[in-house]
Amino acid sequence: MAEPAFPCPVFVVSMTTAEERRSAFAARAANTQVPWRFFDACTALTEDLTYDAEAVERNKGRQLTKGELGCYASHYSIWQEMAREQIAQCIVLEDDVIVDWAFLARLGETDLEAQDIRYLRLYSKAPTFNRVVKRNFLQRSRSIVELVGYPFGTQAYAITLNGAHAFLDACRTVKRPVDDQMDRSWEHGVRNLALFPAPVLEEFVPSAIGAERFATKRAAAYYSPRQRVTRSMDKLKMHAKRLSVLRGK
Repeated sequence: MAEPAFPCPVFVVSMTTAEERRSAFAARAANTQVPWRFFDACTALTEDLTYDAEAVERNKGRQLTKGELGCYASHYSIWQEMAREQIAQCIVLEDDVIVDWAFLARLGETDLEAQDIRYLRLYSKAPTFNRVVKRNFLQRSRSIVELVGYPFGTQAYAITLNGAHAFLDACRTVKRPVDDQMDRSWEHGVRNLALFPAPVLEEFVPSAIGAERFATKRAAAYYSPRQRVTRSMDKLKMHAKRLSVLRGK
């Protein structure tokens, strides 16, 4: 009798021109039994996305780079494929990560929706407020924590169909980079859950998105009275979310 198909597709976001990255990723994954495939990264926004240039300039003090737009569209396209193909859950990786494939095999076989997990970070770039919500998850001494703030990064995560639908709604209009938008749990209601310790690491290679997004000079719209009020309101909402997480709600 044939073994049942692995229930959780693994998509690896990668530029079609990134031959060295693809070769390196494939070499590291050579011994895994988990089926995965490259998902050709977008190089621009797709027609289903609306770019709000004024909102982006207010929120970031600049316009998004070509790399940020491609990253945004790539992840949005994966969620669209999930919705179109009715994929119950999947794991999304980028091609510059080092993976604990044995753990991902266990994770992929786990019904996340049944455990009220719509979105689960497998890596993040920055520390932020967190609270442990589940201990010994699939493995002793590995926990799920809920994050509030901006941990940043789209290098690795698991997502269910319901999570994908929620992000499709929350991210349809581009107002900031995609990871910024995904982090805003106080706005869209998708809990920002993460594994600790992380089963995925980011390889030490130059970012494909580019470093120009870290320029310090910001446009005047970022400092406008309207935007200062908006940021103050955001901080209040974030604080309220932290209190809610602390209370276990």
